[in-house]
Amino acid sequence: MFVPRTDEHAINFLPPYFDPEYVEHAVKPFMASSIVTGERPLFPMIELALTKEAAIPQHIFGMLYEGWTPDMEEEGLSVFLQGYDNRGPDNERKRIYYSAFTPDLYARCYQPKVNAFLDRLFVADNAGKPLMQTYYGSYFDLYWDLHLGVSGDAIPAEVREIGKAFNTVIGFWFPTMDVVYQSYMKVRALRQTLRDWVDARVEDILQGRTPGYENTIVHYWIKNGEFKENFRRKDIVFECFHNFLAFSQWGNTLYNIVARLDRGDGDAAVKDWFARTMQDPDRRDGGAAPFTPLDRFTMELFRTISPNGGSYSVSNARQSFRGQGYNGILTLHLPSSENPLHWENPTAFDPDRYLKAPLTTDHDEASARQAGLQRCPFHKTARELRDGRTGSIENSVYGAVYATVDGTTYPVPDTAGYAPFGFGYRRCPGELFTIGFVRDFLKKVHAAGVAFEKLQDDKPAKLPVGPVTVIEDRYAFRLGH
Repeated sequence: MFVPRTDEHAINFLPPYFDPEYVEHAVKPFMASSIVTGERPLFPMIELALTKEAAIPQHIFGMLYEGWTPDMEEEGLSVFLQGYDNRGPDNERKRIYYSAFTPDLYARCYQPKVNAFLDRLFVADNAGKPLMQTYYGSYFDLYWDLHLGVSGDAIPAEVREIGKAFNTVIGFWFPTMDVVYQSYMKVRALRQTLRDWVDARVEDILQGRTPGYENTIVHYWIKNGEFKENFRRKDIVFECFHNFLAFSQWGNTLYNIVARLDRGDGDAAVKDWFARTMQDPDRRDGGAAPFTPLDRFTMELFRTISPNGGSYSVSNARQSFRGQGYNGILTLHLPSSENPLHWENPTAFDPDRYLKAPLTTDHDEASARQAGLQRCPFHKTARELRDGRTGSIENSVYGAVYATVDGTTYPVPDTAGYAPFGFGYRRCPGELFTIGFVRDFLKKVHAAGVAFEKLQDDKPAKLPVGPVTVIEDRYAFRLGH
């Protein structure tokens, strides 16, 4: 159980320059809120009573909304802030969001952008330098190229600033810290500038003015959401903003992978598996499992690193006893991924465990009844794509969405033992997209002969790399050939 340290008189010790509205709407709710950890799921789903409706720690709302509290009707919303019952028929908002992240689009639209980013990262001039600072030096070029098809000088300085400030708040987290206050207020000052800029770029894509617009995330949101009630134009703008949070976990993931591959103090099992995997990374082994050796290695990295620590929910009794904060529930991911009820040798690093893992395509009504359920929690349904492709976004009977496009189905493991991307209808729709990014990172590392090593630095820079996560930038790389 995590409860922030709170004494009501602590407010009196805040710096006098803290804005009174910030104190009232960020600091006080933070102090009055609590987060409790929930049980480990035995099925790959979270109870619907633990809702996503406005499910974010209350002190964060001031970064997202002008009035410090959610105004989803007027200012837009993210699927990650909306309860299942409000997403349209059969989780429609999640399916529209996911339509832009299917694996066929990654290969055709996004992979060239990712590889260009990695080519710029792993050059001789960057060798020996703190890796994560170099990574973040061009991260937002990739971020906005993926979303809107713009990079370089086409990204205003204010847009870069708000992205950095948002990530700073999310990483350092505690609103009583000066670095959080300064960054938080910068986000509030620049938010409307960002919204206006994103909306103008959405219009450019809509009118076909952006070169390569058909290779952007926003293009597929426009086509599949059709600006209707479950993915309005203002929601597209909001998702581009909110994805600062979703994509921030890439930094945390890469840092932990680098630590495991460090040639001095890395993880011996991970390094051994990596060497074996890269002998034939794209081999298809046949059978039911659709994953290559590199797919499986990447998935096992996510299972053991678990960069997203848990699925955050609120209950119907969300109001805290102090009256100003929320009672949040965190369903932890790593304890479920390491639960021996789900795996043999759950703490071992073993990518081959996914050769037999149950998939979203395996779970139908009969399998749910066999598991002891009287009926399926979620009916299997499909929403057809509306962007010119032939295919649909489907779901398992536990609610996890996956895609079938042009006759190829792209399932994901459907077990509570594979939890880094959440559970059931709450499963992260960017799962296979993110795996694709890390898979290409690993291919680049191998192809360029990259070796990671720890820097001898007594005062490494501290960088926010994900929710409540700040790392010391201790690693660099060398090029082997």
